[in-house]
Amino acid sequence: MQDDNDFREVVMGDDNKPGDTLDNKDGNNVNPDNNNSNKENNDYEDVCFVCRRPESKAGKMFHMPNNICICDDCMQKTMDTMSRFDYGNFMGNPQFGNPQSEDKQDNNPGFGNFKGFPNISFVNLNDLMGETGIPNRQRLKKKKSDSESAPLIDLKNIPAPHKIKASLDEYVVGQEYAKKVISVAVYNHYKRVATKTMDEIEIEKSNILLLGPTGCGKTYLVKTLAKLLDVPLAIADATSLTEAGYIGDDIESVISKLLAAADNDVEKAEQGIVFIDEIDKIAKKKNTNSRDVSGESVQQGMLKLLEGTTVEVPVGANSKNAMVPLASVNTRNILFICGGAFPDLDEIIKERLHKSSGMGFNSELKDKYDKDANILEKVTTEDIRKFGMIPEFIGRLPIICPMQGLTKDSMVRILKEPKNAILKQYQKLLELDEVRLIFADDALEAIAEKAMKKDTGARALRSIIEEFMLDIMYEIPKDPSIGTVTLTKDYVEGTGGPIIDIRSDNITGRLEDYKEAAGGAG
Repeated sequence: MQDDNDFREVVMGDDNKPGDTLDNKDGNNVNPDNNNSNKENNDYEDVCFVCRRPESKAGKMFHMPNNICICDDCMQKTMDTMSRFDYGNFMGNPQFGNPQSEDKQDNNPGFGNFKGFPNISFVNLNDLMGETGIPNRQRLKKKKSDSESAPLIDLKNIPAPHKIKASLDEYVVGQEYAKKVISVAVYNHYKRVATKTMDEIEIEKSNILLLGPTGCGKTYLVKTLAKLLDVPLAIADATSLTEAGYIGDDIESVISKLLAAADNDVEKAEQGIVFIDEIDKIAKKKNTNSRDVSGESVQQGMLKLLEGTTVEVPVGANSKNAMVPLASVNTRNILFICGGAFPDLDEIIKERLHKSSGMGFNSELKDKYDKDANILEKVTTEDIRKFGMIPEFIGRLPIICPMQGLTKDSMVRILKEPKNAILKQYQKLLELDEVRLIFADDALEAIAEKAMKKDTGARALRSIIEEFMLDIMYEIPKDPSIGTVTLTKDYVEGTGGPIIDIRSDNITGRLEDYKEAAGGAG
């Protein structure tokens, strides 16, 4: 029979280095420095190469060459399978003969009639999963002990609500009520996370429901908030969520995206923010006889998620399968913000308000609320329930924040006031070509009027500017003598062109010399 060391060299491949073989007694490396010398400095958990369970669930790992880890259960099953195989009959069967190995038979009489293995090519472990043995996006960071764990935001460093709102004012125009509500909710949420408890009084979460027409700034407001607080943020779309067992994303995929945003750090993800957009798309379907797999059933599945529970989420994937590890995430300290346009909700509100209309001294006109631009401010939970959201779901979103639709004046402010306003972006682009870009006031009003007609909110502004800036961005690099470009209302409306000033340093210099010679006369 061949020596054990020779058998190990065949299995491990030609690139196996001396000192990397396994000890037969406990399965550990004889020389662990060769394989995992930086393990003490590694913040990630080991994941079993076979069952994909992390070290926190599977227990101690056996470290194979090339940084491949196998848990105790999988190693035991492998050894049991190998022990049941009849190697004697396999090696002594003459049908596996190889004419090229007849010379080796005389040198190794212990093989009997064995003339070589059948047509089997052993896998080189170097080529399996790269250097780490598992993709980085599927590696979990180790959990810290209770004494070492700390909140992302210290209680002393939590910004006050007025400071949060002041920071939001630099990026978001208007929506004063929504910014105030979100500032207070986030401030109270992270006080709750930082203190964990106050005099044994458990503080409940303040999940938020944002209502507003498309393009009013719901997603942008949440993105700006997470950027200012420097916390993990996951933005998910409710349209792809389906009931468990059906084609689509599971409900837990929302937490999986948050875990990926936190660099697979479970503790960091448990203190993050989840924004679920298009939440109105999972409303109950009306007058349908088929199974509602993307409506009410999704709301039912999200109840525990919003309230706070421990869920098993896949790491580095949207769905659970045997090839990805699973992580346990507690959603108790995760702030959920749901947003949706809720089309036709204004009609439900008007219908409720029109019930008080009639005849007499206290009657109201039926068309009183038809032209009310801020009709969503009068929304109640009853209106949302009639829209198709179940009462249990509404009850887990205690803060209902309606957002205002954009007016012409707010459109003009969005163009020029925020830190990263659209006009400032184009001015910066032309500054790189040493060209100054100026927008006339009447041009901004014309752009706002066009955006209002498209009825898509602030998203229409960029599409309009991209349209008439195309020729300017194409022609300016051709002529290096252009110094200033002024956009007018006629150019925006298509009845004229921009005002272009030529950069003429020599002419300017001669004019100044002429003024000095003439004694400063014009």
